[in-house]
Amino acid sequence: MNIRKLNIDEEHPMELLLLADPSKDMVEEYVNRGDCFVAESEQQIVGVYVLLPTRPETVELVNVAVLKKQRGIGIGKQLVMDAIRVAKTKGFKSIEIGTGNSSIGQLALYQKCGFRIIGVDLDFFIKHYPEEIFENGIQCRDMIRLSQDL
Repeated sequence: MNIRKLNIDEEHPMELLLLADPSKDMVEEYVNRGDCFVAESEQQIVGVYVLLPTRPETVELVNVAVLKKQRGIGIGKQLVMDAIRVAKTKGFKSIEIGTGNSSIGQLALYQKCGFRIIGVDLDFFIKHYPEEIFENGIQCRDMIRLSQDL
């Protein structure tokens, strides 16, 4: 598998990005401000992540997605670890990520990759998304914020 920055002339893999964030408007807004990276296997894009500078010396990993048929084999972890590596090489001092309270697997993954919970944005998904989101039988209401010093 190869992870690379998406070229300027390439279209963003919107279907894949929407797996991690169901709001097309929000995805379009941040992919145009950040750097999009794709994971390829056998000439197929199987994963994606977006790095978005948010404050001086801080970058946010705003989207991590893997094709459904490719999940469970470590691609997500490789994407997160690559994002950490890229952030370090670009000179950022910290990397942040947010995920839903119902995203049990993602919360575990990010902590395994060295992130620590630093806060909760209460009702984030209620306020910013027009439709209710459910995962693992739990309504996604709150944004769990995690961070890692680089």
